Order: sequence, then C-alpha cells, then structure tokens
Amino acid sequence: MADKMADKLVPIAQMPLRTRHWYIFAVASLEQLIGAALSTIAGIIIPLILLLGTPHLTAAEQGILGAAGLVGIAVGSVIIGKLMDSMGYLLWFRLCPLIIAAGAGGVYFSDSFWPLASCLFVIGLGVGGGYSLDSGYISEVMPARWESFFVGLAKATSSVGFVGGAAYAYFFLKADPSAAAWPDLILFVGGLGVLGFLLRLRWYQSPRWLMARGETKKAQEAARGFLGPSAEVLPLPKQAAGAPVSWGEMFRGENLDKVIFSGISWACEGLGVYGFGVFLPILVMALGLQGDVGEGVPRVLDSVRTTAFINIFIGAGFAIGLAILHKVNSVRLMGWSFVLCALSLAVLWAGHEWAWPVWVSFLAFVVFETALNAGPHLITFIIPSRIYPVAERGAGMGIAAMLGKVGAILGVFFMPVLLSWGGITAVLLVSIAVQLAGAAVTFIYGKRLKLV
Repeated sequence: MADKMADKLVPIAQMPLRTRHWYIFAVASLEQLIGAALSTIAGIIIPLILLLGTPHLTAAEQGILGAAGLVGIAVGSVIIGKLMDSMGYLLWFRLCPLIIAAGAGGVYFSDSFWPLASCLFVIGLGVGGGYSLDSGYISEVMPARWESFFVGLAKATSSVGFVGGAAYAYFFLKADPSAAAWPDLILFVGGLGVLGFLLRLRWYQSPRWLMARGETKKAQEAARGFLGPSAEVLPLPKQAAGAPVSWGEMFRGENLDKVIFSGISWACEGLGVYGFGVFLPILVMALGLQGDVGEGVPRVLDSVRTTAFINIFIGAGFAIGLAILHKVNSVRLMGWSFVLCALSLAVLWAGHEWAWPVWVSFLAFVVFETALNAGPHLITFIIPSRIYPVAERGAGMGIAAMLGKVGAILGVFFMPVLLSWGGITAVLLVSIAVQLAGAAVTFIYGKRLKLV
C-alpha cells in the first residue's frame, strides 16, 4: 500500500499548474502591492500636508517623509531576510502584515512630523520583510517551469498597488476634497495588512527550508498542506542544503559579485520606481502635465488622476517583460531597458527645456514607465532567487532588496531637494546618469557571473 502511495506522489517541481498555485501566489505577493500603494499614497499625502500647513514641511522634511517607508523596507528586508534563514519563513510571514497594520494605525493618529515619519518607517519594516519572504515561498512551491514567471509576476502585482493607491486617493479626495482628509488615505494600506494576516492564518512552513535542515517528515507534511496529498518535496542538491553562510562570506569572492550585480542594479532601478513613484504627482505638476484646474486640492486631485493614468503603464511594462522573459536573455533585457529609460528621460528633459508639445513629454513618461517595468523593475526581483542557493537565499534576497531600497531612499530624499535647488532639470539629468550607471553594472557584472 505504501509503495502504491509513493508511486502516486509528484515532486513539487514537476507538478502541473493548479488553482492552488495561484492562491499561494496571490497571498505571498501581497506585500508587493502594499509597498507600491504605500509609496503612491505617501506621495499624495505630502502635497496635502503642504496645503494644510500642519505640520510645516521643509524640502528636506518632505524627502524624509517620502523616504521613511523605504528606509523601513530596507531595514526589514535585510534583517527579516536573515532571520528567516535561521528561524523559518512562517512566523515572519504572519507577523509582517500585522506590523504593516500597526504602522498604518499610527499614521492615522499622527499629528506631527516625527511620529508620522516613524509610523511610515514601521509600515516599511513589514513590507520589507514581505519582500524577502514572498519570492522565497513562490520560488520554492511553484513548478520549476513556472518558477521565474511567478516570481516576476509577484513583482508585477506592484502595478496594482501603484494604480490602486492612486485610484483610492483620487475617488476619496473627490468625495471629500479637503487637505485635512490626508490621514484617511493610509487606511487603504492598513486594511490590506489586516487582510494579509487573515489569509496567512492557514499557512505552512517552507517545505524546502525544512528539507534543507534535514526535517524530511515536516517538509513532506508542509508540501501536502500547500498542494494536496500527492505532493512531495525531493531532497535538495548537496550544495543547496546546509547551514546559512556568515555575513562575512556574503561579501567575499563570487558572492560579492552577486551582491553588486543584484543590489546595485536594484538600487539604480529603485530611483526610477520610487523616486518618481512617490513624487509623481509633484513631478506632474512641475512638468505642467496636469490640466488647467487652478490651485489647492483641485490641482493635487488632477495630478493624482494623471498619475493614475501614467501608472497604468507600469502594468503594461510588466506584461511585456513577462511575455518575453523566456524568449530573451533576461540580463540583456534589463541592461538595454536601463538605456531606454535614460533615453526617454532625455526626451522628457528636452521637451521641458524647449517647450515641446505636452503630448511628447507624456509619451516620454509612458516609454520610461514601460521600459523600467519590463526590464529592471521586473528582473532585479527575479535575479536573487536565481543566483543564490536555498541556504543563503533569504540573506541574498534581503541584501539585494536592502540595497535596492537604499537607491530608492536616496532618490526619494533628494527628489524635493533637487527640485528646490535646480528644478525639474536637475531631477531629470541626475536620473539619466543613474539609469546609465544601472546599465553599466548590469552588463559588466552579468558578464562576470556568466549570465550574458
């Protein structure tokens, strides 16, 4: 009888794609959606606070508010990523959405600068932990032929967060066009955190994490809990099992090349995604892409509508990237997409300098968002799960995500500073240089790691 049961068992990596896989994907990738919604809503809260004048915000303080959540994401990614290698995925997978909900509650009741920044940081901690956990769960539970697709698709759910956050803010402010309504916008993020926790009450430890530590029976039970009685997890290759490596070893030899390749390229991408994403409503107003609607909340509201429309092309970029992911070399796709991002920003700069028609600048913005998300935003998320073995995947993913958020933090913090110092011209020229740096790192270190 036991032999007959064994004959019916199917390794996770060889299973056909089932409805249950889609459910696992949706629950595991929720922090990607929340992180994008947080960035969008933070970028809308800032101009509303400026209109209200309470609290009063300098350019540097605007940068701190925009970057606070990203600092939390960076810290959460690296710390929780390392903890999950030793403690397992499940505990933190449930705690992260609770941390997000608690931080959102704090934002709602904040009435001064530092409490507000601190609570945005707490939300980021939960989101950052989720960034390390989601790709781990997805890459270890999906069928092998679908692994890269679903890891990439998890990142693509951020497009839903960018559009959803902007849409929620737009319709909320349209119903209540008052700058004083800004605390209510964060309830969208808090509600998603509560939903994430509830969905994860019936969840299991990572089967491959258990197998890597020799807990074969628990690993098989977890596999069947996820995918039914016919699922099994096979022993890992010898080089994939074993104890996590030390922090020092993560920054030596080939591992250092992996850190530079996965982390620095992610940092360059982070400026485009979050530097532009957080301050997109303000940049839209600086470029004059919104309608002639006067000043105050109506002007912010119209820029939010334009922002939501531009953000639709984030999803379009992801769709293009996922469609061609298995047909082209992903590293080359990332490198050339960085170049196209730089070229589109150059057109945006030229259109602003020489007063070209507004449709040219709008089209350049669309090309930038499409290229950024078809290449760097998608592929930087996939790379760590490809280049790191299971024993150090959490740490590797955490380091890469942390460096990515350092780039995002710098971009977000200096965006209002650059705007106050040199206007939109300074923002665009610096951004062009960063995109070209991303292309250089991608091609040089992709070749060193024999990925191109």
